[in-house]
Amino acid sequence: MPKKVIVLDYGFGNVRSAERALAHAGADVEISADQHAALNADGLLVPGVGAFAACMEGLRAVRGDTIVDKRLAGGRPVLGICVGMQILFTRGVEHGVATEGCAQWPGTVERLAAPVVPHMGWNTVEAPADSVLFRDAAPDTRYYFVHSYAVRTWEMPVVQDGPHIPPGVTWSTHGTPFVAAVENGALSATQFHPEKSGEAGAQLLRNWLETL
Repeated sequence: MPKKVIVLDYGFGNVRSAERALAHAGADVEISADQHAALNADGLLVPGVGAFAACMEGLRAVRGDTIVDKRLAGGRPVLGICVGMQILFTRGVEHGVATEGCAQWPGTVERLAAPVVPHMGWNTVEAPADSVLFRDAAPDTRYYFVHSYAVRTWEMPVVQDGPHIPPGVTWSTHGTPFVAAVENGALSATQFHPEKSGEAGAQLLRNWLETL
């Protein structure tokens, strides 16, 4: 039976592209801002495009930050994409202005340090050997990025033992290294757009759906 996935509709994100990509990957997909539906679906996808501050304002308007927090408290999977990944961190800094994020992970979203910004196009990533999202992906597999900001420093300690699942951090490079994806228990996210990354992105979404 297909897994039910809600694409959170808070006014920021390519919700139709995400819907089509997830359906192609085998999910039963609905675009919604309904809290009950978002809390109870097998999976929740949080998209995002545009400015960090505007996305956080839209997210809070539909209580999306609370929905994410409640889902994760119950171990229910959430996938963030692009700015939908960025807002999961502590804060974003754009044009000198800092905006509070969801703080699921410590870290600051800041402008890329590169000769050409935005970073737009296909790029490879360096994923951990035990990655679930990138399972079966060849080392030269490319994914589609469109962004000017990213997390450039990973601030969360990687604990090798204890009750918490250590995060798997995937990196890419544009000018300097930046975080391209994170897998941390029920919470996963990608800076790139799997829904625009062809078969590579489809395989990543299938891998995520298998965890639901």
